[in-house]
Amino acid sequence: MKHMNLKTKAKAKAKAKGKSKAKGKSKSAVSPSKMIDSRIRELGDWRGQTLARLRALIKEADPEVVEEWKWMGVPVFENHGIICTGESYKSVVKLTFAKGASLPDPAKLFNSSLDGNVRRAIDFRESDQVNEGALKALVRAAVALNLALSVKN
Repeated sequence: MKHMNLKTKAKAKAKAKGKSKAKGKSKSAVSPSKMIDSRIRELGDWRGQTLARLRALIKEADPEVVEEWKWMGVPVFENHGIICTGESYKSVVKLTFAKGASLPDPAKLFNSSLDGNVRRAIDFRESDQVNEGALKALVRAAVALNLALSVKN
C-alpha cells in the first residue's frame, strides 16, 4: 500500500513540476510571429524584404493563417496543417509547400523540389518579380486541400 502511495505521490509531483516548467516557459517564450519579425530584420537585405513581402501575401490570401517557428528556425505558415515554410538562403528565399505536388499550378510558380512526390517549392532570387495573384491562388489552394484532408480524417 505504501509503495502505491509513494508511486502515486511521485507521479503527482512530476506532473506538478511539469506544469510549473511549462508555465514558466510560456511567460518568457517569444511568439512565432515575433521570431519571424526578428528573422526578417536580421537578414537586413533583399532576402528580408522578400520574406516580408511573401509573408504579407500569404496573410492577404489567408487572413486566418497561423504563424509557427519550427525545426530550429524555420518560419511555418499553417491553416488546418502546413501551407508552406519560408526559408532564406544565401541566394534564394524559398517557399516550400508541404503538399505542393497535389496543388494546381497553372502559372508554373513551382521551380524547385520538382522531383518529390509531396512537396514543391518556389525559389525567389534577388531580381525576381512575384506573381502576387498566382501566389495567393496557390496559398488558397493549399488551405483548401488541408481543410479537405482534415475533414476526411
